[in-house]
Amino acid sequence: MEKAILVNLATSQQEKEEARVSMTELAGLASSAGATVIEEIYQCRPGHSPKFFIGEGKVQELALKAKESGADLIIFDHNLSPIQQRSLEEAIQVKVLDRTQIILDIFAQRARSSEGKLQVELAQLTYLLPRLKGRGQALSRPGGGIGTRGPGEKKLEEDRRKIADRITKIKKEIDSVQMRRAGQRQGRRRSPVPTVSLVGYTSAGKSTLFNLLSKENRYTSPHLFATLDPMVRRVTFSDGLYFFLSDTVGFIKKLPVELISAFRATLEEIKEADCLLQVIDITSPEAGEQAKAVDEILSGLEIRELPVIKVFNKIDLLPEKEKRTLLQRQQKEKSSPVYVSARSGEGLESLKARLRQVIFKNFKSCWLHIPRDKAEAASSLARQVMVIRKTETADGWEYQVMAQKKSLFPYLPYVLRGESL
Repeated sequence: MEKAILVNLATSQQEKEEARVSMTELAGLASSAGATVIEEIYQCRPGHSPKFFIGEGKVQELALKAKESGADLIIFDHNLSPIQQRSLEEAIQVKVLDRTQIILDIFAQRARSSEGKLQVELAQLTYLLPRLKGRGQALSRPGGGIGTRGPGEKKLEEDRRKIADRITKIKKEIDSVQMRRAGQRQGRRRSPVPTVSLVGYTSAGKSTLFNLLSKENRYTSPHLFATLDPMVRRVTFSDGLYFFLSDTVGFIKKLPVELISAFRATLEEIKEADCLLQVIDITSPEAGEQAKAVDEILSGLEIRELPVIKVFNKIDLLPEKEKRTLLQRQQKEKSSPVYVSARSGEGLESLKARLRQVIFKNFKSCWLHIPRDKAEAASSLARQVMVIRKTETADGWEYQVMAQKKSLFPYLPYVLRGESL
């Protein structure tokens, strides 16, 4: 495991106040990437150095600490320019990475599907292409390690034209994936079944909640970005009513623009949802800031006017009195957030009740009887409405259905007596 020193530079009072929290998050990223953090270094100065990002005196201090501690890696809690990164590596003689490269490295480790791997490789190559000049020596150091996963050292040492060709090829493959996903989404749009997307900060517990709702067994981990590949599953209520639930990649503050661009095909899934479940870790001291970061990313993806249910997760970790107060408030205020424990299942029924209220607000439940000689109407039914139950009768079929009123109009002649629309 590589030993890492973390570096933070604050150029304002606000950045100084936020430094500790940001470095705690960076330490979590470093750990998820496979590094052991041995020291944290802070500096406060009026601006960034064009050559080193930090001041020259701090560079000398960093070089000494790296030598004394045997550090393999310096990680900056910021994005560095190619010149700054090269200058730092030459001065310190240790591999230097910035925040974006650590996140990209974690994504490279976690991507499992061919689509995910393509998206990560595109993000890495796009980020590293302007940094290739003069990087041959740094990239060819023995041992590899953090920051060298994904495209690989050999590819990065190829000439720029070949790398640019590779980027073009990956983009074409991702475009093909995007077209396939668009077709799948169009099919779901035509489907009468609503779709709900889970969104939230990384490690908020989205995948655990996904497993709880869908009875799946998706991989979960306390590490950041434990799962990358999207998944859609059916969630069924006790009376047979159901919806589709999709899990998405977790968000983080300063999410690299290269990743947002590369994962756009995946993130498009969120746009097509009928409702968003925004999962928030209620135990995090930064819960408010994390929720704000998610809102900003959603806004950047031009996702607006979708109903959002805020779900505060991990209530099982709260003191009993505080938890009881929150649950009581939830019962009294219909518009309040929902409080759950995805691990223990506490609050699940309240969440499902809220979801039912939101996504089926404009739906109507009724019974239909379609005679056997109207088989064509019966065969088209499932494409227009949600069929909850189907019973064969002597002269045809009876259906319990759920649908928006406009979808039921073609079937008005078959509505059983006593049912009103």
